Amino acid sequence: MSQPHGSEIIGAELISRRLAARNEALPRVVDPMAMVRGKLVRMVGLTLEAAGCQAAIGSRCHITAATGASVEAEVVGFGDERLFLMPIGSVHGLTPNALVTPVPGDTEVEVGDALIGRVIDGAGRPLDGGDKPVVEGHTSLQGQAVNPLQRGIINEPLDVGIRAINALLTVGRGQRLGLFAGSGVGKSTLLGLMTQYTDADVVVVGLIGERGREVQEFIEETLGPAGLARAVVVASPADDSPLMRLHGAWRATAIAEYFRDQGLNVLLLMDSLTRFAQAQREIALAIGEPPVTRGYPPSVFSRLPQLVERAGKIAGKGSITAIYTVLMEGDDENDPVVDSARAILDGHIILSRRIADSGRYPAIDIESSVSRVMNRLVGPDRFKRVQSFKQLYSLYEQNRDLISVGAYVPGSDSRIDQAIEAYPRLQGFLRQEAGQSVTLDQSFVALDGLLTNLQMPA
Repeated sequence: MSQPHGSEIIGAELISRRLAARNEALPRVVDPMAMVRGKLVRMVGLTLEAAGCQAAIGSRCHITAATGASVEAEVVGFGDERLFLMPIGSVHGLTPNALVTPVPGDTEVEVGDALIGRVIDGAGRPLDGGDKPVVEGHTSLQGQAVNPLQRGIINEPLDVGIRAINALLTVGRGQRLGLFAGSGVGKSTLLGLMTQYTDADVVVVGLIGERGREVQEFIEETLGPAGLARAVVVASPADDSPLMRLHGAWRATAIAEYFRDQGLNVLLLMDSLTRFAQAQREIALAIGEPPVTRGYPPSVFSRLPQLVERAGKIAGKGSITAIYTVLMEGDDENDPVVDSARAILDGHIILSRRIADSGRYPAIDIESSVSRVMNRLVGPDRFKRVQSFKQLYSLYEQNRDLISVGAYVPGSDSRIDQAIEAYPRLQGFLRQEAGQSVTLDQSFVALDGLLTNLQMPA
């Protein structure tokens, strides 16, 4: 048999390379029906276990029972050749050995200007009775990590319409701020006022794990028609599955990221970060993750920064100023979620039950609250005036018990005498009527006038 010539070998190699290149250029078409299906073998609580199929963490599966019931679920874990699934909707009607079909592709979020003025749920379905919004594109549900060196410096103050916050806890555009309070102290009301008064191009509201009644009240009474016209509301109330509550928070953040990337200044309001953490705790415990801190598994404390770090200011683009409410269960400031949130946010405002019970609104505890970027926003001179106000207020609070029972003798300490005389006016400065808006400039003018009247350096 004759051996092939060198030219024939080169020609065959050339044809082989061309065929390989053409093959790579062909579109990859995945037929969902051709994927390996499994079956439902176990269900405990909200955790479903499937055997006989494979899927990546975060991907979706369709579960179909012989009765016709169909449920969509997400892969949240695996072990012993089984997938752990968390249902997105109701599991009523599922039966043993129900068919489990993995669905290819990542979970995505529909984004576009058509979302403005709409109310949707954690899955993107309209809740306001309107048609499904015609979107302009899609983005990843859990977003992408931002390069720290691409973050812009927070150097522009943001007017939130609340005198005590504007003057004493100045917020910057692109800041992540926590609103910490126990139940019934007024955090949702304060959040609603900041929604109305804050200067932003678009407002994205995430109502996560709250009472269903509050969703309607927030939209109609807090936002109103004018506020809703520039807002996107993502609502996942307490009776939603824990996975839907997580998706609601992620979806609201993804929508805010889309508008930020369009060069807009976005206000993201999340009520509440605690319910997000509790939803992750429910999922983690259900799949066997051990609790480590007061019943919270480790994944909760990794999820929180992954959500919060998506907000902020990006150089060359827009900004996301995020305000997260955090529920202090039993008014405990050392609650694990409270402590973790305080560490990863750019500042926190604490609402006091004692102050709320005294009738002062908003019930902001100025001593315990802080804005970590304020010294960059207001300059050294104005920052000193803020410190003067806080020192005088704190001096009275430290001696409150002695003053209340008459144990303090006037004239014993000139600084305490000054604090006693100034206290009613300090309280008046911190008090603001509901429905009243005080601009940033008005807040600083009022602070300067107060300190001048008290004959303190202004």
